Amino acid sequence: MINFATIGTSWITEEFITTGQTFSDFCLYSVYSRSEEKAKAFAEKHGAKKYYTDLSEMFADNNIEAVYIASPNSLHASQAIAAMNAGKHVICEKPAASNLRELEEMIACAEKNGVLFMEAFKSILMPGFIACKENLSKAGLLRSAYINFSKYSSRYDAHKRGENVNTFKSEFSNGAVMDLGVYCIWPMVALFGEPKEVKAFGITVPGGVDGTGTAIFLYDTFTVTLNYSKVSNSFLPSEIQGEDATICIDKFNIPEKVSVVYRDGRTENVPVDQRADSMCYEIEEFMNCIKNGRTESFVNTKKMSVTVMKILDEIRRQTGIVYPADMI
Repeated sequence: MINFATIGTSWITEEFITTGQTFSDFCLYSVYSRSEEKAKAFAEKHGAKKYYTDLSEMFADNNIEAVYIASPNSLHASQAIAAMNAGKHVICEKPAASNLRELEEMIACAEKNGVLFMEAFKSILMPGFIACKENLSKAGLLRSAYINFSKYSSRYDAHKRGENVNTFKSEFSNGAVMDLGVYCIWPMVALFGEPKEVKAFGITVPGGVDGTGTAIFLYDTFTVTLNYSKVSNSFLPSEIQGEDATICIDKFNIPEKVSVVYRDGRTENVPVDQRADSMCYEIEEFMNCIKNGRTESFVNTKKMSVTVMKILDEIRRQTGIVYPADMI
C-alpha cells in the first residue's frame, strides 16, 4: 500500500481520491485543510485515517509516503518543497509552480532528497492522446495545428459581482493561460517539442489575470495556434493538419475521440478504449514510479515540466501578466 496525504479540498482533490481508491494499493491516509471543521468532514467523507490543519505536523508523520497537492498555484512550490524535504514523494497539480524559478527549486529539492516529483498532467498519459500520437504520421508533412480549450468559469459571475473569488487573483498565480492554456501547451510539447518562437495575446480581467488568450507557435514546417478562455465556452474540436490528412481530436484536455480525415475524403475513426475516471492514468503512473523506485516519470518528465513552464512564463511576459511570486 502507498499511503497518500492530500492538500486541498476542492472537486479535483475529491476526484483524485475517488479515482485513487479504485486501485488496491492506494490508501488515503490523511487530508489537510486550514479549517479543522472542513478537514474533519473531508476525512470522514473519504475514509481518511487522519486529518491535519498544520502542514509541518502532517509532513512529520512517517506513515505518509506520498503527497498530492491541489492548493492554489502560488502555494505549490513552498508546500512541495516542505513535503520533499520531509522525504515525501509529490504529485503536484498543474501548473506545478508560479514560474520557472519556483519549478527549478522544486526539481532541485526532489533531486537533493532522492524523492519522486511529478506534475499531475493526465492528458498525455491517456489512451486518446496516445492514439493521436501513434497516428500522427498519417498526416504527412505537418502544416498547421489548432488546439482549443475554453470553459466559462463557474466562479466568474461571482467575480463580476465583486465577490472575493480566488480564481481570478494574481496573488494565487492563476488565470486563463495557467489554468486552461496549460492543457493545450502540455500536449503540444509532448507531440512537437519546444517551439522556435511564440507570439501571444491576452485579455485581462479585474484581479490582474488573463481571462482569455491566444498564442501562436512556430515550428520548422508548421504553426500551432492555441485558444484558451475562462470567460467563454467553446465547442470546437482540435486538429492537426498535414499535407496528407488531418488528425481531429474532440478535446485535448480529455481526448476521447480521434479520427484521421484524408485528403481524398476518407475518414478513419481511431478506436480509443479509455476509462471515464480520467485521473486514473496519472495516478497509476505516479504509483508505478514509486513501486519501481524511480524518481522521475518516463512520460511526465521534469524536462517536459520545465519546457511548459518556460512557455507559460513567455506568454505571461508578452501579455503583461505579473504575479507577486515573480517579484521575489
